[in-house]
Order: sequence, then C-alpha cells, then structure tokens
Amino acid sequence: MDNGRAGEDDTEQAAQQHEARARELRVARTPDLRGQLPARDYAVLVALFNGAMAAALLARKRSGGPLLERVEVKDLLLFAIATQKLSRVMTKGKVTTALRAPFTAVEGKGGAGELEERPRGRGLRRAVGELLTCPFCLGTWIASGFIYGSIFSPAVTRTVGSIFAVSGVADFLNQAYVKAQEMNDQI
Repeated sequence: MDNGRAGEDDTEQAAQQHEARARELRVARTPDLRGQLPARDYAVLVALFNGAMAAALLARKRSGGPLLERVEVKDLLLFAIATQKLSRVMTKGKVTTALRAPFTAVEGKGGAGELEERPRGRGLRRAVGELLTCPFCLGTWIASGFIYGSIFSPAVTRTVGSIFAVSGVADFLNQAYVKAQEMNDQI
C-alpha cells in the first residue's frame, strides 16, 4: 500500500512541477507592455480630462447657477444609452474615420458600419489614438460631456442625448431582427 501512495505522491509532484514550468513559460512569453505604453502622454490626457472637469465646475460656480444635486434616473438611462452609441460612432464608425485618421491606421472592416483601427505613432499621438479606438475609454469622456451639458443646458443636452439613444436602441432592434431572420431561415 505504501508503494501505491508513494507513486501517487510522485505523480502529483510531477504534475505540480509541470504546471510551474508551464506558468514560467507563459510569463516569459508575455511581453511587458509598460515600456511600449506612452505613460507620460496618458498622464497628459488624464490632466486634460480633470482640467476640463474643474473648468466646467468653476464656470458653473462663477455663473451663479446651481450644480446638479442629483441626476435623475431617466437622465442617467438616456445618457448611458447615448454614451454607448456615441462612443461606438466616434471610435468605430466609418463616417468618423476622418476624425481619427491623424491618430489611427485602418486594419479592416469591423461590425456593421464599423472599421477596426489601431493607434499609430508615438507619444501623445499614440495616446490619443488609443483613446479614439477604445469605446470604453472614450465613453467616460462622452458621459462627462453629457453630465456637464445637463448642468449648463439641460434641454439641448437631452435633445442630443435622445438622438443618440434612439439610434442606439434602433441598432439593437436591427440586430435582433437580423438574428430572428437568421433563426427563421434555419427552420
């Protein structure tokens, strides 16, 4: 019996050694991207974002108008849907490729009406390119624009937000329709 247990221990130890070696190889093959990232230029973008927020708040304070005590749930939903749609249009849309062109290179076709692009250049150009190719990253900037807009001009901001929210919901409905047609064709 002891020999059976010793064999199991040897097998378990060999498996652990194999797993440790595999982990070492994965780490060795994974490049450290920090040296390739424009960290200082990211800091410039963060400073710009925070500076815009501070400027908006200061402008509102100087104008004597009140800040929002809270954002209504209906506005949060409107702005969230609008932010999702606008961030996709700005980072992936074929029609907005000219805005991204100084900072990105087209890699190919993306989703419906979209392009896949990659940032190009170095330094601040690359950092802006990364911002303009990431709907999640640009979404924060867009969302803050909707909130600032709701402080200064709520009616205009809701109108603009409504345009993008309706378009975004329509996109999902169009995708659902296409999927339903595909399922119907399979029957």
